Amino acid sequence: SAANTPEVTESEAPALAPLAPEITYDQFAPLDLRVAQVLEAERVPKADRLLKLTLDTGLDRRTVLSGIAEHFSPEEVVGRRVILLANLAPRAMRGIESQGMILMADNPETGKLAFVQPDGDLPVGAKVR
Repeated sequence: SAANTPEVTESEAPALAPLAPEITYDQFAPLDLRVAQVLEAERVPKADRLLKLTLDTGLDRRTVLSGIAEHFSPEEVVGRRVILLANLAPRAMRGIESQGMILMADNPETGKLAFVQPDGDLPVGAKVR
């Protein structure tokens, strides 16, 4: 009941990131978000924050570098289903080409990252709209 719920004052509430500037549907529509599965994960030498992930997108296998190594070990991410921004232009980091980006959420209460994971039995390759 409401009587048993403590009120959270503004100073106690975790600081949330402000909303980004508004975009139109036409700006959002080109993003190709897909369910993918992590097949392999390894630390990137001399890069404390990066994990090199091998993902199954349902259409192909691709390498994605993700700055999550301070939050997750390679063993913790293998087998996870994730949401992939599949049509992000490739970018080289530490001499490795990253072919997309996985979506993560910031937990303002703990400062940790969390995976944005598909619900239910969505197959690898399913498009997120």
